[in-house]
Amino acid sequence: MARQMKGPATELIHVGESGLGVPVPLTTPIYETTTFVFESAQEVLDYNEGRSNKYLYSRYANPTLVSVERKLAVLDHAESALVFSSGMGATATILMAHLKAGDEVVCSAAVYGGTLHLLDDLLVRYGIRPRFVSLAELADPDRVLTESTRLLWFESPVNPTMRCVDVRRVADACRTRGVVSVFDNTFASPINQQPLALGVDLAMQSATKYLNGHSDVTGGCVTGAAALVRSVEMTRRLLGTVMDPQAAYALGRGLKTLPLRIARHNANAQAVAEFLAQDRRVSTVCYPGLPSDQDHQIATRQMSGFGGMVTFDLDERYERATRVYDRLKLIKRAASLGGVESLASLPILTSHWGHSDEQLRAAGVTRGMVRISVGLEDAKDLIEDLDQALQNS
Repeated sequence: MARQMKGPATELIHVGESGLGVPVPLTTPIYETTTFVFESAQEVLDYNEGRSNKYLYSRYANPTLVSVERKLAVLDHAESALVFSSGMGATATILMAHLKAGDEVVCSAAVYGGTLHLLDDLLVRYGIRPRFVSLAELADPDRVLTESTRLLWFESPVNPTMRCVDVRRVADACRTRGVVSVFDNTFASPINQQPLALGVDLAMQSATKYLNGHSDVTGGCVTGAAALVRSVEMTRRLLGTVMDPQAAYALGRGLKTLPLRIARHNANAQAVAEFLAQDRRVSTVCYPGLPSDQDHQIATRQMSGFGGMVTFDLDERYERATRVYDRLKLIKRAASLGGVESLASLPILTSHWGHSDEQLRAAGVTRGMVRISVGLEDAKDLIEDLDQALQNS
């Protein structure tokens, strides 16, 4: 019997949306849908009670996102992973999942500016008490933790000074005191550094950077033990900080070349840092891969590669920094990092904009710093560009 036709509005909404066979795609497709279909009330009940691997709503979970989260969990040797709409979305969700009014969070004063402002300007309104500690204090972590401390947040290498923290020592102190340790691994990437293996509870990254690697996705992620990540997942549902499926697809594609890209970033950054280190026009070069770097020994113990970020200082003089910055031709003047193209930024105008002089000193940031995200171009071309920009600076 021929199927009874319904009205065109009904047909166009429903026909072709199911019953298309069961294809096996080579790559996980973009599930650009807000919701998912159930066959019965029992199926919904099974889902709610954890007896089903179906999907309910894309703010909770989506197959495209789950595909990427599994890659990230494997990459970090973690039990679980989550992706977010941005790195700051990940940061806010993690903090809100594991802190409540009255709790103290200890945070390195040498940290990404957005993290500092989130704690110091926003979360304090809700009774969370941030306490910022210097790198010297963090070197003796047992002394910075109190009975009120519930969470410690830190990063290494540090943005933008490239200072390195003894990750295992900090993580061990937190574990002993029952404090949740959260580590921002954005600058190193999991290819160069494995924070969970060093004892950290949760590893966070801005997926906008090296994980995606092509400057066309904004995202964040966290990995760690399933119980800790589960708390973050429930908070992500409430805040709606989940990643969009299209962004997740692009992130998953970028992850497939991450080891190859990081190897080139490492090699190029090492070459650029060595060039700058021997140049008398530069007062200081910050790169943990240089044997002369003050944290080289720490970095060698906990990193398998030293990353693609190089910062150099021009006598702490803003005027010199802007002259060199403005003269760059190949290296693009832009915020962010971790893409295939090399980017230059002035931390005083970007990552640490709005910091007080005291906050800048605590972070080790000067007005003469230029931060380079070293990309995948030929190293000699990058060095030539820096050389000409430094002329008469």
